[in-house]
Amino acid sequence: MAVHDMATARPWLGAYTPGVPAEIDESSLGTVADLFARSVREHGPHPALESFGKRVTYEELGRAAGAVAGWLQQQGLRKGDRVAIMMPNVLAYPPVLFGVLQAGCIVVNVNPLYTARELAHQLHDAGAKVLFVLENFAHTVEEALPHLALERIVVATPGDLMGLKGLVVNLVSRRVKKAVKPYTLPAPVAFSTVLATGGVPKPVPLSGDDVAVLQYTGGTTGVAKAATLLHRNVAANVEQCAAWFAPALAGGTRHIMVTALPLYHIFALTACCLLMMRVGACCLLIANPRDLDGFVKTLKTRPFTIMTGVNTLYNALAAHAAIREVDFSKLALCIAGGMATQAAVAKRWKDLTGKAIVEGYGLSETSPVVCCNRLDLDEFSGTIGYPVPSTEVEARRPDGTTAPQGEPGELCVRGPQVMAGYWNRPDETAAVTEADGFFRTGDVAVILPDGQVKIVDRMKDMVLVSGFNVYPNEVEDVLAAHRGVMECAVTGRPDATTGEMVVAHVVRSDPSVTAEELRAFCRESLTAYKVPKLFVFRDALPKTPVGKVLRRALKDEHGTPASD
Repeated sequence: MAVHDMATARPWLGAYTPGVPAEIDESSLGTVADLFARSVREHGPHPALESFGKRVTYEELGRAAGAVAGWLQQQGLRKGDRVAIMMPNVLAYPPVLFGVLQAGCIVVNVNPLYTARELAHQLHDAGAKVLFVLENFAHTVEEALPHLALERIVVATPGDLMGLKGLVVNLVSRRVKKAVKPYTLPAPVAFSTVLATGGVPKPVPLSGDDVAVLQYTGGTTGVAKAATLLHRNVAANVEQCAAWFAPALAGGTRHIMVTALPLYHIFALTACCLLMMRVGACCLLIANPRDLDGFVKTLKTRPFTIMTGVNTLYNALAAHAAIREVDFSKLALCIAGGMATQAAVAKRWKDLTGKAIVEGYGLSETSPVVCCNRLDLDEFSGTIGYPVPSTEVEARRPDGTTAPQGEPGELCVRGPQVMAGYWNRPDETAAVTEADGFFRTGDVAVILPDGQVKIVDRMKDMVLVSGFNVYPNEVEDVLAAHRGVMECAVTGRPDATTGEMVVAHVVRSDPSVTAEELRAFCRESLTAYKVPKLFVFRDALPKTPVGKVLRRALKDEHGTPASD
């Protein structure tokens, strides 16, 4: 395609930061294992990870990952076998991740907070042979054992890879915080034993078409299913992100990424772990971001240059009593994704740090990054930015035709980062794949004249009031600007008169705020049918481990005390 034709078909190319290419070179990508090996060679003596004050260099991480790969091979695992990882952000996670890939096996990321039922479903669905689990969650594995067919279970501790300091960390976890419940497992293997006995792995021939990760998604709305991410999907997305970030990361600085989002989530896996490995940065691992006091204490002791987060995390940090004791002078970038960032939260964060939140967008099925704002953004844009290199997007109507600029439609994506399909679910794969290769995201979006993309909302979350569409994101954005609102979420509820009514679930920062006050505030910015008819005041909102509000859980609740 000629340059002029490409710019016409992809208006966003004209808005790219100088130096960001329209396309990445897919022919030179290699595998995720290749990416890691190259990072170890190029950045060997520099810190790759930090946790509880302990730093691990790229060389040390490379040796640990090699030991994991060698141990897996000793157990008879072969290329394509699935290995599950059930850990938060502790030092053991990255070497297990890269060791599994180096052995030619497939990573199955598992949420450590899963119940035994959820764990059994996922491991059975994936056909996992080995599970690496942090001891804090081993009791869940024990409960699920009757429904599992695992060949080996490896138990890690928070203090692994920390040397003598790890003994103190484990002591605090077990005795002071009492974070480890009693458990009994059949012949568990200590992670320290894996590191000591793994040896040097045998080379495994891998290509971009081999599966790298089974990333489970959809568990909040139904039975979880796995996005099958090939090595070339993940490697392409890392390279797309590296191209997008290159102008901002130029200059030779050894960046430090605050990694509070869990690495088992696709956003943190790519944007924090893999991208930072690609550029030789250090991941400052936050094992439990819900412990805001501990989180802020860590931020006060370690200069950092990049942060990633979701709206709820930025909001909680900005509201913390000690946050102004944190030194933000070296902070260069603040990235947000995972859920819509509210303008009020972005403003509070900018007032606090002097840095605008740069919002991006992605899904498990796209490895995940599809769009991102320019990194030289001065003010929060309210959009998800522009498609990254080698990515095409369209807003499509229900009949499959392309919606004109400015008209909402389902966001559809085509690019090298799009998954191969859902694991063992061809019908579900077909349901989200268009004949021309575009992936249907399920999100309603508007494409602006310069190619920026604005997410309106999830199609499944839309509320239909007397035939009019109400998008929860819009109502939430208005409510979040009220002085007395800490957090909010909007859902629909059946209504005999209008079909559905708008319900606002609110966590107040000022207990004196009333439903009528909030309703009047909404009327100033919203047309009548969008104004919540019912307000439900709560102490907290249900969230995923990443911090994304679970609207589905709110809709399913019954008998919640409310004020109208």
